[in-house]
Amino acid sequence: MLDPGWLRRNFEEAKLRLKYRIEPKILDEFLDTDNNRRSAVTEIEALKSQRNRLSAEVARAKRTGQNATAAMERSKAVGAQIKQREDAVKSLDAELSGILNVIPNIPHESTPPGKDESGNVEISKWGAPPDFTFKPKPHWDLGVELGILDFERAAKIAGARFAVYRGAGAKLERKLIDFMLDVHTQEHGYSEILPPFIVNSNSLYGTGQLPKFSGDLFKLEGTDYWLTPTAEVPVTNLFAGETLSAGELPIKLTAFTPSFRSEAGSYGRDVRGIIRQHQFQKVELVKFALPEQSYDELESLTADAEDILRRLQLPYRKVALSAGDTSFSSAKTYDLEVWLPGLGQYKEISSCSNFEAFQARRAGIRFRDRAAGKSKAQLAHTLNGSGLAVGRTWLAIVENYQQADGSVRVPEALQPYLDAERIAAGGRLV
Repeated sequence: MLDPGWLRRNFEEAKLRLKYRIEPKILDEFLDTDNNRRSAVTEIEALKSQRNRLSAEVARAKRTGQNATAAMERSKAVGAQIKQREDAVKSLDAELSGILNVIPNIPHESTPPGKDESGNVEISKWGAPPDFTFKPKPHWDLGVELGILDFERAAKIAGARFAVYRGAGAKLERKLIDFMLDVHTQEHGYSEILPPFIVNSNSLYGTGQLPKFSGDLFKLEGTDYWLTPTAEVPVTNLFAGETLSAGELPIKLTAFTPSFRSEAGSYGRDVRGIIRQHQFQKVELVKFALPEQSYDELESLTADAEDILRRLQLPYRKVALSAGDTSFSSAKTYDLEVWLPGLGQYKEISSCSNFEAFQARRAGIRFRDRAAGKSKAQLAHTLNGSGLAVGRTWLAIVENYQQADGSVRVPEALQPYLDAERIAAGGRLV
């Protein structure tokens, strides 16, 4: 959530910077509602002063034995006016909160302008797409042929956009999680968290999924529980309502969770294979940082995610998202896109974002710098990114490491985890 005071003081700047992210009328509604509220508060203060004067008049009249009835009646009428204005302020507060809840974060000055993905800017590329001597197959064909992927039985169990991993496919998924967590905890300095896979509405509000994006989530009927759409939600909310010490920051956490999304807004997109599923696994990176250090932390977090791709020797590119393509809560986002030979294009495998104080304001995550003699608590900056999306890493390996005989070579970095060099027919590791 944005600071309403900042939004009020910098209204024209906010309109300019948010022009690719929101309809201007919503900001105008904020300003009108905020002005009405401030006017009502001013009226209340004036009426209270008037009531105080009348109270003093009543007291004087009673002391001197004069008739105080008229002053008392006027005081009672003013009290009724105050109550009326206070009710109006409560109503305006609720309206203002509703408006602020749907206003996205202000894009950072380095975020490229643009209304959609056409404004994204490629920052760098790493690795070259493999040069096959045969026509590469997409993972939805190759995985089924190898016996490591089963869509038909998944549809029988749950429905469309689910998958069953079998044999070497299941082990590859599991070992990818181990590999990512090992690298992030042992070499990148993150502490591992295993959070609940179910979260409440407050947690989803804190990270910005609610109220605006409830249609993208799965809710457990008759409860205040939701299936987590990403480990960002439970891990960020670990410190909701808390005040941290500045000396603790940055805090670097990593977590594996399954993620559940309805994909309500993605009709017809990536419907084949496991690119866009209702359930998928992710290893998430989350940071809590000092405001003046958060953009350095974004660069290092992104580099940590890139390191996984490089160790697996997967070609990828780094893209800075435009203002219109950046997520609701983010001020700046880098997407890492891995090369998929079966599609002949790059696909997002990680989004690394700095939310600045946007999530922290909603979740109440603060820090206090007593060492610098500052007693006032400030809002921390939060960051996160996939390190990586496990399913998309799985399919990128299957497609990029496929061989002419239909087998899949295991990346060198994963061979100790799988104790094998190749996935052969029948889902065998050899």
